[in-house]
Amino acid sequence: MTTKFKYRRLDKNDAAVLLVDHQSGLCNVVGDFSPDDFKNNVLAVAGAAKYFKLPTILTTSFEDGPNGPLVPELKEMFPEAPYIARPGQINAWDNEDFVKAVKDTGKKQLIIAGVVTEVCVAFPALSALEEGFEVFVVTDASGTFNQTTRDAAWSRMAEAGAQLTSWFGMACELHRDWRNDIEGLGALFSNHLPAYRNLITSYSAAKGG
Repeated sequence: MTTKFKYRRLDKNDAAVLLVDHQSGLCNVVGDFSPDDFKNNVLAVAGAAKYFKLPTILTTSFEDGPNGPLVPELKEMFPEAPYIARPGQINAWDNEDFVKAVKDTGKKQLIIAGVVTEVCVAFPALSALEEGFEVFVVTDASGTFNQTTRDAAWSRMAEAGAQLTSWFGMACELHRDWRNDIEGLGALFSNHLPAYRNLITSYSAAKGG
């Protein structure tokens, strides 16, 4: 007998964002998105985290090696956020400071994005699922070498119980209702989706704005 499906939606009061290894060196290997699209998507996730006031944790792996430093825009956007520069652990969940920072948020839903998908995203996602967290993977803000490796990673995480989403889907699910704030959500979308900027421009004109 199959278990009845229960839709567990993102809750802005119980969610934290983990941005894993968006480093200057690693971003160079991303081949499943164009460089401009990928950077836009990563910054959109960051913008959503700030808009919804979600606890956000930044982490890097082996910065002194070829992976390079965290992309500067993320540091600038979250100057007060926990920043875990892992000395070498490939799986962020193997780093005690990172796990402590996650658990200190008190949130049970983890929104994860990172580079590369099958390692820096999949490993902590699987580890967090094992410990009872709900995991939401932002697919278009997580990059890897090609679509083959990406699809394998997505399948592995989904089969373990992770939910796959996009930054746009994440933001809509967190917001729930346009009446909560039309201008704020519209500005977030307009900043990262040119087509949506046209939509909001038309809306503002119709409203006499």
